[in-house]
Amino acid sequence: MIQKERTYFQPHSAEEAVNIAHKHENESCFIAGGTDVMVNKFQGNNEFSCFIDITGISEMKQISVQDNYLKIGSLVTLDNITKHTQIKNNFPLLIQAANAIASPVIRKTATVGGNLLCENRCVYYNQSTWWREAVGHCLKCDGDICIATGGKKNCFSKFVSDLAVALICMDSNIEVVEHGGSYIAPLENLYSGDGVNPHKLKKSTLIKYIHIPLQQDFRFAFKKLRQRESMEFSSLTTAVTRNKHGKIKIVLGGVDPRPVVVEGTHGNNEQDLIKQAVKKTRIVDNDVFSRQYRKDMISVFLNQSFQEIAV
Repeated sequence: MIQKERTYFQPHSAEEAVNIAHKHENESCFIAGGTDVMVNKFQGNNEFSCFIDITGISEMKQISVQDNYLKIGSLVTLDNITKHTQIKNNFPLLIQAANAIASPVIRKTATVGGNLLCENRCVYYNQSTWWREAVGHCLKCDGDICIATGGKKNCFSKFVSDLAVALICMDSNIEVVEHGGSYIAPLENLYSGDGVNPHKLKKSTLIKYIHIPLQQDFRFAFKKLRQRESMEFSSLTTAVTRNKHGKIKIVLGGVDPRPVVVEGTHGNNEQDLIKQAVKKTRIVDNDVFSRQYRKDMISVFLNQSFQEIAV
């Protein structure tokens, strides 16, 4: 078997990593835990010839407090998230979300940044090369039709990051490093809503930190629908928070190519907020559970969640 030659870099700072990626813009991929990247590689869903190993960037493995925010490096593992004292004391929602991802073994290597950038999924896409060739290539793998809907314009592969659902519900920001500088933006702005290209970041940019606001006293409820308690990606993830000022935020995952976000206040009618959330989703039959079942479960989960966060 002829193997394609690949280039491997191991930078020691975020800036160095970004500069390397900028030089190899269309052929490079950052890799840390590799729990998503390597699976997609073996399924033939990526053909990167240049891997940039960022596991040597120690500053991105730290958790600290800065300017009334908890600052989490994107290379912190999911396992470390569940054990950190400040996160336990301030953001138990994040621990619940992390524990809902994959299995204990995978959580020891999977990173926060990797989960935020987890590739959108679909039962017609996340298959082996020969399987996709047999059924026909879809929009997400250079085909000309969405197999789930029969349409030729839009890919509705589902957004599946459970950490992102929890972090967006707590008004988190991301600190992004790019060639020539850096910036901070709301996490929810990262996602495009396009199933083929679900992230707005250039391939040469890097999420360095996640910033979560402190002293918000979040009450929360988190729920996830999947076939098994471990390993499975989300068929529906919901998070609901209310902060000390009465602001309510609903975030859904697994039912749209991007996170679905609905905001309100303590005085709003809860059923109206739930209806808004259901209406904003673009659910298609691209999951092991049917479209209608997942849609019905949104209302079930959100009604249960509002009961849990009630005073």
